[in-house]
Amino acid sequence: MRRRWSRAIAGVSLAAAGWLGLSLAAPWDAAAADAERIAIGYIYPQERRLTLSIMDRPTDDFGLAGAELAIADNNTTGRFTGQDYRLLPTPVDNEEDAFAAIDAFAAAGAVAAVVDMPADALLALAEAAAEHGLLVFNVGARDDRLRTETCPANVVHIVPSRAMLADALAQYLAWKKWTRWFLVTGSHPEDAAFAAAVKRAAARFGARIVEERTFEDTGGARTTDSGHVQVQQRMPVFLQDAREHDVVVVADESEVFGTYVPYHTWEPRPVVGTAGLVPTAWSPAHEQWAGVQVQNRFRDAYRRRMQVEDMLAWMAVRAVGEAATRAASAEPAAIRDYILGPDFELAAFKGEALSIRDWNRQLRQPILLASDKSVVSVSPQEGFLHPTSFLDTLGYDRAESRCGS
Repeated sequence: MRRRWSRAIAGVSLAAAGWLGLSLAAPWDAAAADAERIAIGYIYPQERRLTLSIMDRPTDDFGLAGAELAIADNNTTGRFTGQDYRLLPTPVDNEEDAFAAIDAFAAAGAVAAVVDMPADALLALAEAAAEHGLLVFNVGARDDRLRTETCPANVVHIVPSRAMLADALAQYLAWKKWTRWFLVTGSHPEDAAFAAAVKRAAARFGARIVEERTFEDTGGARTTDSGHVQVQQRMPVFLQDAREHDVVVVADESEVFGTYVPYHTWEPRPVVGTAGLVPTAWSPAHEQWAGVQVQNRFRDAYRRRMQVEDMLAWMAVRAVGEAATRAASAEPAAIRDYILGPDFELAAFKGEALSIRDWNRQLRQPILLASDKSVVSVSPQEGFLHPTSFLDTLGYDRAESRCGS
């Protein structure tokens, strides 16, 4: 049954959509008055979580800028195909506003909704979107259960799962023959979830977790209570006397301590995971396969570097544009059928044509292994084979998922 979180309205009119900031009544591009109109909704958090490093602080347009750039790219092609694209951006503070946005998207004739929300909220919104025939692009929830158990039929997962990220890292560590891992996990549920993916990856690729420790979050102002003097004194002590290991693997999605681990280990060991060498869908340092072109265009337009949230939103919006172009249609059903069909491919500056797994609707994609200054490697690594797609060596394969069964 659809969860509404004590929702006070059963439907949202176009006037109410204006309250959400959608500006749905604004005119389309006059130059494209005769074009087929394609609207794409985008739900993202009003405020993003505070980061430990000031260099990582999100701006108000994190994600939104990537979606806007993709709309511009779609319209570049649309001028030749007779299609005109429009983004309906909606920052939300709570699930009630997100539900209202879904209704507003439907009222505006949107073909899809890009959603940057946690897993439980995503599932509820997907159910609401299904009532309107809306396709949902997940750009925020990395939870593996969405790809192995719950499997909403109208959700395409653009963001890589935790298993994909952990497998990408594990393949590189196996290639390096760094097979003894010291796992340090935060005390929040999302930290434990990534740690579980790391343990699964270790078992898959021949590594061994020699020791595991938990860093307890005791609260406080993380950016002021842990000056460099205290970190330098306390972090090595916390990490001392671990069993012999090749790398320290950090599982700190909650951003409590991970940034402080590199260069503060007791033993001189590399740090990987959510800090140090990080598996990610995108990096501001990525420049291969024409990546430098999109990086430069983004920087020129928004005066900052393109972050992973921007690229995920870009891929979701571009997927709609690619499908509409290939299907030669602006009809939501035709676009959805093409995206979920066998011929869909997306070019995203990763050296491979990206496709969608038909059993759980996860976007196949290479994973970058990046430091703060460079892309160190890209997984899948050479030598890891698969009978159908080497990209399926990352994450849960068909036989490991209940989806599609």
